Amino acid sequence: MTTDNKDHQLQHLTSEIGYRTRLQEICNKINAAANLDEILINLKDDITSLFRAERITVYVVDSKNRELVSRFKSGKDIGEIRIPISTGSIAGWCAIRNAKINIKNAYDQKELVSIDPDLKFDERWDPKTGFTTRQILARPVVFKNKLLGVIQLMNRKTGTSFVQIDEQSLKDVAHILGIALHNQKRLSQKHAGGKFDFLIENQLLTHLELDQAIVLAGQKHIPLESVLMSDMEISKGDILSSLEQFYNTEAVAFKPDMPVPRKLLAGLKLAFMRNNYWVPLREEATHHVIAIDNPHDLQRIGEIKALFGGKKIKFCVALKQDILDIIKLFAKDVKDRAGFEAILSDLREETEEVDEADNDLCEEDSAVVKLVNKIIIDAHSRGASDIHIEPFPGRENTEIRIRIDGDCMRYQSIPFSYRNAVVSRIKIMSDLDIAERRKPQDGKIKFKQFGNRDIELRVATMPTQGSVEDVVMRILDAGEPLPLDKIGFSTKNYQNFIRAISNPYGIVFVCGPTGSGKTTTLHSALKFLNQPETKIWTAEDPVEITQKGLRQVQVKPKIGFDFAAAMRSFLRADPDVIMVGEMRDRETTSIGIQASLTGHLVLSTLHTNSAPESITRLLDMGMDPFNFSDAILCILAQRLASTLCPDCRQPYHPSIDEYAALTREYGPDGFEESVKIAYADEIRLNQPVGCENCHNKGYRGRMALHELLMGTDEIKQLIRNRGKVDEIRTQAVNDGMTTLKQDGIQKIFSGSLDLLQVRKVCIR
Repeated sequence: MTTDNKDHQLQHLTSEIGYRTRLQEICNKINAAANLDEILINLKDDITSLFRAERITVYVVDSKNRELVSRFKSGKDIGEIRIPISTGSIAGWCAIRNAKINIKNAYDQKELVSIDPDLKFDERWDPKTGFTTRQILARPVVFKNKLLGVIQLMNRKTGTSFVQIDEQSLKDVAHILGIALHNQKRLSQKHAGGKFDFLIENQLLTHLELDQAIVLAGQKHIPLESVLMSDMEISKGDILSSLEQFYNTEAVAFKPDMPVPRKLLAGLKLAFMRNNYWVPLREEATHHVIAIDNPHDLQRIGEIKALFGGKKIKFCVALKQDILDIIKLFAKDVKDRAGFEAILSDLREETEEVDEADNDLCEEDSAVVKLVNKIIIDAHSRGASDIHIEPFPGRENTEIRIRIDGDCMRYQSIPFSYRNAVVSRIKIMSDLDIAERRKPQDGKIKFKQFGNRDIELRVATMPTQGSVEDVVMRILDAGEPLPLDKIGFSTKNYQNFIRAISNPYGIVFVCGPTGSGKTTTLHSALKFLNQPETKIWTAEDPVEITQKGLRQVQVKPKIGFDFAAAMRSFLRADPDVIMVGEMRDRETTSIGIQASLTGHLVLSTLHTNSAPESITRLLDMGMDPFNFSDAILCILAQRLASTLCPDCRQPYHPSIDEYAALTREYGPDGFEESVKIAYADEIRLNQPVGCENCHNKGYRGRMALHELLMGTDEIKQLIRNRGKVDEIRTQAVNDGMTTLKQDGIQKIFSGSLDLLQVRKVCIR
């Protein structure tokens, strides 16, 4: 290395050390400033000198008027510049977008539009001050996510743009300035202690608007919070945050799936809670948690504590309407539980009864009818997909479990002596043979004719050990289909699937195990295709989802009207699109492929594990490879994975080993090409925690994982050559297919899943 190079490096290092030293001195002066004016006025020269800028403006938020205020010296007096918090100025844009900005030429409209179409430079001040603005570097001044002001540098003395080191240094200055402004504001604030200070401090509300809301609430005789939400358009979340800050306690909101604290509710008068706006929420290890609209009301607090016999109580804050809604929800549960116990008490036999054979209960007893109806109605209202009636031999009670979000949970237990009557009642409702207990039976229940509720169930009975019968009832979803863009497709899969189903003819398969959402996806596709100019026929067993505009047919295999017969009939009924519930045999599949080759779009499901395996399965069923290859548009494999509870999931920084495991599971080459997330300190994944909303499981709800194999020319050639599964999979991946596990890992990085749930539902 030459002497000149060494001297140049030494000079550069010395210059950078000097720059950092001056920056630290400015930050120290900001921290030591005695008042706001000293920060805003006396330090301007130091800052402009550091950044080699011609001018600096420091704005402070005026929350009362939603404006930015800058103070300047004029002789011995101090004047003000005020601008609105809007995109009509550079500083206003920084404030409203909460983002930094570095502009080469403030008068270059194209540059401004390239940053934000709404961004404007306020040109009024240059003529007034005789100053021509060129370069601008600005960023918001924030403390704990609360906007306090904007710092703005103008015109670098060299005539060039502000550089990266200027951006980083201004970030440091803004950070220190934010702390100082917060401390100054906290010390000088005159109107501290209001319930809605949070809204005013965060520019969600002005003092004038709050005064207007108070008057309006008095005129309407409704809570002030209701007026803020309805007339001032303040969100419930922001109001709860304000109450949380004011009362210094947890704020809770009503949720329709809140767990019911039955033990705490025992002996309490619901009317008393309604009149006094409080309700118990849950019981924790050391205390009870109770929601109240005013945790500072000492009289009510004392009355509540007296009811719980000295037990330690933690009070939360909630809106009055939310408390009433929670009480209503809990009251319904209390009523339902009382109803269930009342039905059981009607059925209860003497405990000394020695033999079930002497049981004189029958399936038509009114109490048995009520019991079965209640089981079905309760399961449906809780969002269950299946009901499991599980009797045990001897004198053991019969367990009833329901499946919610893919997991079974215990619902109720009924005495052993009622098991035969309950099973017989379900058989009668399903039109099954009540005398046949030796072999399985299948049937359906249209619950409307029994309980005046529009519920349809698919019923399966199964003889089990001990001469008893299990019953499983699947609750069929009769709701509206989801829009296609709401079922969890990645952007690439969504675009490819839309492209496939937009073809005028061809065949589309959706594959996966029972309960993986295949029918839901097909109906979402039909919703997308359902237009007045398109005639759509569907053959289903059973018809789970109904759509206006579709001609839907329920097949009846017992009378010979199966999927194949329905398909043959559809071809004589002028279809554009045909949807078949399942292609489970050679005849139905062959007719479907022929239909797709004669100008019809055909959609159906298969019970296969992956998209590539579906091709070999269909070829093994005897499909002609040439016709099949011509017909295939795409095959979509799908699974449903449990999602992390949105209320309690916790972000964390994964270890390098965990990151390596994810990349290894995905495939290192594909990960770098598709996910493009390198390991860094900023990476955040989510992990389960558990709360009352997810019953302490950490998971709530499910989302779909997809594997979309497109019918490319290369795939069609492999079909014609009867290629092996591995060859088809390799080619599909080369064509851009992400496997089920890869799609799941991408959604892990989006924060919705964890690897445990992805592994539960897919292998590769």
